[in-house]
Amino acid sequence: MLIGICGGICAGKATVQQYLIEKHGFTPIKIPRIDVTPSVEKSASEAHVPSPVPTPQPLTYPDVNSLLDFVTANWQKPFVTTSIYSKEVAEILSRRPFFILLHIDAPISIRWQRFKTRCSETGLVPPSLESFVLRNDEHMYAANTNLAALASQAQIKILNTAVSLQHLHKSLDQLDLTDPTRLRPSWDYYFMLMASLAARRSNCMKRRVGCVLVRHSRVIATGYNGTPRNTLNCASGGCPRCNNSGSISGGASLSTCLCIHAEENALLEAGRERVGEGAVLYCTTCPCLTCSIKIVQVGITEVVYGEKYYMDAEAAKLFTQAGIRIRQFAAPETGLVDLGSTSVLDQEKMFNSMSLDHTQVMPNGHAAHS
Repeated sequence: MLIGICGGICAGKATVQQYLIEKHGFTPIKIPRIDVTPSVEKSASEAHVPSPVPTPQPLTYPDVNSLLDFVTANWQKPFVTTSIYSKEVAEILSRRPFFILLHIDAPISIRWQRFKTRCSETGLVPPSLESFVLRNDEHMYAANTNLAALASQAQIKILNTAVSLQHLHKSLDQLDLTDPTRLRPSWDYYFMLMASLAARRSNCMKRRVGCVLVRHSRVIATGYNGTPRNTLNCASGGCPRCNNSGSISGGASLSTCLCIHAEENALLEAGRERVGEGAVLYCTTCPCLTCSIKIVQVGITEVVYGEKYYMDAEAAKLFTQAGIRIRQFAAPETGLVDLGSTSVLDQEKMFNSMSLDHTQVMPNGHAAHS
């Protein structure tokens, strides 16, 4: 596994890298920066401001292709790098199945406060907030690096507003960055992703639902909810009940609904003969009681769902009676993950009120926010 960490200055890249090194035995690896130090990493007097987080001597390779060749030959070992100097570097590393791109960010006012603390620790005068913002924009939106585009490519995006190292580590423990299914989805994750993709085809105005029928890890059929074929789509007014959402609560007047549920569509597509023994139904939402009856009748062995539904208890009771296993699946957390709940204003007050002596420090004596 190779985790590449990118993001703005003082977002927490070095701290997260150090967490992976200390807590999970990752080996740091780097590419030397061949261009000049970005102005965003300099003090008001243009002096380079070093990172306060000490990193064990990293393995160094002259370019991204040399680094990639080495990690490819040793891909079962854990490596981490913050040498994501451009969009091109990230794209080259992303060719390999063992690479994960992690993007870390924080509100720019918080990052400026962290940078001021870093300057104070080295006896340097920090740039003004306005200067820091302009330097940051110059660095992130430079045409030759296109670093701002990396956030959209990252599998995991972290909003690091944690105010202490302990809080950050606890949040990272819960996030479980080293989960192997982040590299290669488990069968459950794989089929639930397919069900989620099927749900995007839904035209129901009430709720998007997707379903996948599987036997022996092979897809039999897929389905999503919406009005029957050759009729007006629900989203175009084809189902009066779904389009009258303001006066009808969930679960009411179901007998007047014209939409076919995702599970029903998948079962109709497959038919009893194709379902056979050992079939598993994956659905983005727990089946309703009406669908559950049909699931039992067609001979499904197991039901795996994502979100809960108000009929969960009734469906579970029926499945248990019929000898069908039912369980909820939770995929590893992806997308934007907020590691802290403290507001920007509260953090600014904290930074403004504390002296260097009161800075939250790491066990080795270095500041937590780097």
